[in-house]
Amino acid sequence: MSDAELSELPESHPRYLSLRTRHRIEEGVEKGITSKQGLIAEGRGEAFDYLLGERTLPTADDAARAAAAHLLLARHPVISVNGNVAALVPEDVVELAAVVDADVEVNLFNRTDERMQAIVDHLREHGAGEVKGLNGDARIPGLDHKRAVVDADGIGDADVVLVPLEDGDRAEALAAVGKTEIVVDLNPLSRSAQTATVPIVDNIVRALPNITTHARDLAGRPREELEAVVETFDTAGALAEAESAIRGGRLESDAESDPRTNGERK
Repeated sequence: MSDAELSELPESHPRYLSLRTRHRIEEGVEKGITSKQGLIAEGRGEAFDYLLGERTLPTADDAARAAAAHLLLARHPVISVNGNVAALVPEDVVELAAVVDADVEVNLFNRTDERMQAIVDHLREHGAGEVKGLNGDARIPGLDHKRAVVDADGIGDADVVLVPLEDGDRAEALAAVGKTEIVVDLNPLSRSAQTATVPIVDNIVRALPNITTHARDLAGRPREELEAVVETFDTAGALAEAESAIRGGRLESDAESDPRTNGERK
């Protein structure tokens, strides 16, 4: 879909948000930010989101709040960015990083110098200051591909890493070296979601702003209160509710019954 076609599409169109998201991914491919495999990943995620009713489940909201608490408690939080994240939510990445004082680092499976620089430049165009990832002077143990390459003073030193749209083997590798991992993944059965300390089963376009909202609310709270938010989060329950919603096809009726969704399909 071209820019002109999107501009002519009324916001009342039932698939407006979905089409706008697809358009951002298409633009990302054209700009050299998103890989062609990213198009496939977006389609897979969209299918799961459709089954979720394109809304934030109550437990996904709980997960976003727990994620915000982890990031605020962290010694060195880092937000990891791949091509799809850069294409879909660059402004949200920058805003969240500012609220929780996190570093932003580009990390790619299909890593080339040109693509790394394109994503760094794209994030800077959307307000980012320093963006890590270009140095690539450290490695995550246990990985043989280019996602292992990280900055020593970025993901290499982080204690809490937010990894939106993660692939499973790096999720496992980060957990193995003791890092607290927050994952945004629409598939509750993926290795990423199953491995994460905090799995947020939600669309990234809703999840990142939601984490930021919770972080603003929690900022300045006593450390004990933040620790309580972390400790009371039910990882297994969140995954179970998401899987049940997907398998059961509970759509608008649930959104209307829970006040946290405002009766809307978010």
